Amino acid sequence: MGYREIEITLPTDYSEADLSAAVARNVKGGSFTIIRKSLDAREKRRIVWLLRVGVSSDKIRGGNPPMNGDVLAIPRRSRDRRALVVGCGPAGYFAASVLLRAGFDTTIIERGLDVPRRAESIADFERTGRFHPTGNYAFGEGGAGTFSDGKLTSRSKRIGDERRYVLSSYVEAGAPSEIMYLAHPHLGSDNLKTIVVNLRRRFQNDGGKVLFETPLIDLKVRGGRIEAADTGAGRMDADLFILALGHSAFDTHRMLMRRGVAYTPKNFALGCRVEHPQALINSAQWGVESLPGLKAAEYRLTSRGDGRRPVYTFCMCPGGKVVPAAAFAETNIVNGMSDYRRDSPLANAACVAGITPRDIADEARADAVLDWLEDLELRFKQIPGDFRAPACAISDFMSGRLHSALPATSYPLGLLDWPLWEILPPGVADALRKGLNDFSRSVRGFETGLILGLESKTSSPVRVVRDESGRCAGFENLWSVGEGAGYSGGIISSAAEGIRAAMKISAEF
Repeated sequence: MGYREIEITLPTDYSEADLSAAVARNVKGGSFTIIRKSLDAREKRRIVWLLRVGVSSDKIRGGNPPMNGDVLAIPRRSRDRRALVVGCGPAGYFAASVLLRAGFDTTIIERGLDVPRRAESIADFERTGRFHPTGNYAFGEGGAGTFSDGKLTSRSKRIGDERRYVLSSYVEAGAPSEIMYLAHPHLGSDNLKTIVVNLRRRFQNDGGKVLFETPLIDLKVRGGRIEAADTGAGRMDADLFILALGHSAFDTHRMLMRRGVAYTPKNFALGCRVEHPQALINSAQWGVESLPGLKAAEYRLTSRGDGRRPVYTFCMCPGGKVVPAAAFAETNIVNGMSDYRRDSPLANAACVAGITPRDIADEARADAVLDWLEDLELRFKQIPGDFRAPACAISDFMSGRLHSALPATSYPLGLLDWPLWEILPPGVADALRKGLNDFSRSVRGFETGLILGLESKTSSPVRVVRDESGRCAGFENLWSVGEGAGYSGGIISSAAEGIRAAMKISAEF
């Protein structure tokens, strides 16, 4: 029995029989698995799937299939150590899962609700405008990513083992097996709501503990060591503490600064959401409004902006909706999400401009950057007085004057017709205007869309200072991981951060 990998090109609506026949034309008999699958849309008249397939057959001489089995060598042994993980997003869950399997007595605390109650709170918010501090798009089981498109791509090239571990864990928890080989895999918020619950139940069945509606209030620090955590469930002792806060927990970041955890400001981005009919995006990307076998077209656009601040699209949600993603009742921001089928008639994406700390102040401190960004999020709530999203036509934003009717939107809490460029920082507005002009030349009809709300959570504006071992600088038993730590962005890279920290801890202790 030998093994060989082959490249196959198939139409967008191919069937399993088509795939089997294509493999048989290369190798007779045997079995095969898909290794990678990506869409080639470079020629609109010939959009096809490109597949790399591994074939095992007695007709092939030589070659060995890739090894299967555990991709992480988790050091399993009995330990008399307690770990407290703060936050139940991807970084927190996977850190806790590895520690538990390595033999640590592991507890996760999460300020938000579990998924079923969180989904109910979000539905009530979108129906009534009544904000729920423990059940919203920012906080709760699975983190902000649970109610998103569930994109599983990452630009990091050095997390291959961690990525495979995360993807296989998701498949075991109910994710479609295609995420193991798709070039741009996504889960959809509808699938994620089931997957993260299954992951948490497996963690609990293995002996882990999860406490919801349990915020971290304070840390008891003595001589560079965390002795205990004050939480919504009382004081909790542990031998080691892992913070997986997410980037929206400004209140907790400020508390940590007061307790001596060092932060530094970093580059980030902010802007708005843009929204278009999905048929328009399909036509621009595919040349037709729909293609059999495909869900919805995506785009990724970049521009030099004003020459100082690059402008780009981020977190594109084809066939999705724009959602009210405020973490606190006094603020108003937006985000995007879509379900697995991506079958909404509208597409949306963040359209953001780069920000550096020097754009805020010559020597901006981390706490000053948080204050600056929070003031902007407060302003977007103060202008409408509720959770309506200030909005205008993209063409009006580009021209600098309101004269068009607002295009259709998926945003559930209503729009306020407003000159968005007057609310945004001037440099950001100028850069976005030039970027939108560039995008309108790249995507026919882009200027006919809608631009709305404040998109301020592309990445954390601050970063925790860590030492060479990964600990928070100056602390012997405190780690910070995930998006809130400022070193990752998205589900996969955040989960990988949690895994790596837990693996180092397991090896050290």
